[in-house]
Amino acid sequence: MANAPARTTPSMERLTDDIRQWGEVLGFDEVGIAELNLKDDEAHLLRWLKAGRHGTMRWMGRHGTKRARPDRLVPGTLRVISVRMDYRPPDLQADEAILADTRRAFIARYALGRDYHKLMRQRLQRLANQIEQAVGSFGYRAFVDSGPVLEKALGRNAGLGWIGKNTLLLNRHAGSYFFLGELLTDLPLPADTPVDDLCGSCRACIDVCPTQAITGPQQLDARRCVSYLTIEHEGSIPEDLREGIGNRVFGCDDCQAVCPWNRYAQPTDEADFHPRHGLENASLIALFNWDEATFLQRTEGSAIRRLGHERWLRNLAVALGNGPADTEAIEALRERLHHPSAMVCEHVRWALERLTGGESAQLTQP
Repeated sequence: MANAPARTTPSMERLTDDIRQWGEVLGFDEVGIAELNLKDDEAHLLRWLKAGRHGTMRWMGRHGTKRARPDRLVPGTLRVISVRMDYRPPDLQADEAILADTRRAFIARYALGRDYHKLMRQRLQRLANQIEQAVGSFGYRAFVDSGPVLEKALGRNAGLGWIGKNTLLLNRHAGSYFFLGELLTDLPLPADTPVDDLCGSCRACIDVCPTQAITGPQQLDARRCVSYLTIEHEGSIPEDLREGIGNRVFGCDDCQAVCPWNRYAQPTDEADFHPRHGLENASLIALFNWDEATFLQRTEGSAIRRLGHERWLRNLAVALGNGPADTEAIEALRERLHHPSAMVCEHVRWALERLTGGESAQLTQP
């Protein structure tokens, strides 16, 4: 990017207006321009890493301070074009109803449809192509949760919202059910002004967290977070946190669902983000009975695919263990007692012990 050739450009103000319009046509719900000052965010990140709150996500510290210094990550960067895209599907049953029905699986709303990474990257590339047509060759690099970028902090700098007490980016007109993407660029575009923090004295997200992972305003211990435990964590889920997971088998939206600003969240018109394979209303047993081939087929193009079948079964075993002790659930778990994965067997035994009153010790014998 640092060696991008000189070019003749229209005024940066006019170009910024055009970029917003092009982004809207491409399906982005908002486009902002961020300056690069992330000094306070860097300090916060380093404290978080030092405290070990990233758990086993070692990649969080792999790039050092580049994560908070876009111009070191991509030399020549002057501004970041930050975009957001709403993802909550329309006409979904309330999260509370699904969580209360412990025979059903709760899947984070963002993962019900197709994976967003490719879709947003393609649209960011199309936006870059349109800019190039207007100004000639310029330096840029696109990111969609795909590199060491502090996307929420950049979204804040771009005026797309403020970072709430749940550590998510909140927008007063759209809540927090949206994806973020970035174009790091060497264009000297006029930067937007960050908006005010409007959380006030509200602490609903802190109080609702089922595993007390939000330890204070903008303080998240990932090691306790249901999203981390069911998605990022590769090993056994700590026993003292399993009950708090409830029937959440991929992610958790509790701190979003309870946020007052999400009464303004807009349903998405993007068909790719609409639910597939009935995942918005699936039973735990039906999902637990998927063999690996079915899992791979049903999760093709989905964010859930990255779990793999083994961790999928791990999560579902925990959810079944938190549900009612009915015959069908117990029999489904018994069918997995001798699964090739020791991790799956461990979680199945734990679930059976809960559902059978501790009788599973005899069930573990071949």
